[in-house]
Amino acid sequence: MQNVRRYADVIASLEGVLWLSLAWSISLSVYIGSTEPTLASLLVIGALVVFSWAHRPFRFLLRRYHVRKRRTDMWIHILALPLLLAMFFHIMIEALLGTAWLPPKMLLFNILASAGWTTYVMTLFIKFVIHGLKTSTK
Repeated sequence: MQNVRRYADVIASLEGVLWLSLAWSISLSVYIGSTEPTLASLLVIGALVVFSWAHRPFRFLLRRYHVRKRRTDMWIHILALPLLLAMFFHIMIEALLGTAWLPPKMLLFNILASAGWTTYVMTLFIKFVIHGLKTSTK
């Protein structure tokens, strides 16, 4: 059972990295004025989606309850909270400083989403260490 949870944690963490890479590639594409980084990221994500759909053992693994639960937790950390916080901080910065110094909303979201993903991974690591200590003392 612990291996299933560990696989679910790894899958959710890797999926978070993929979505963060897509978000950062969009910011990079806007900055350099080319769509190549975004297309490359979409190509990698598309290839992994096709692989996970076509590879039967991986497809069965992704359907398990623990994987769905961990992926939902990951989405909360990299999408829901950063979207709300980015909107709040953007409004506050605009009210305090005006529009003279205003980072793009996407960049603010990327920074907050990266911080959320890091928090998610550190939480999983701390849970893993605590569980390892509990099992070693028994």
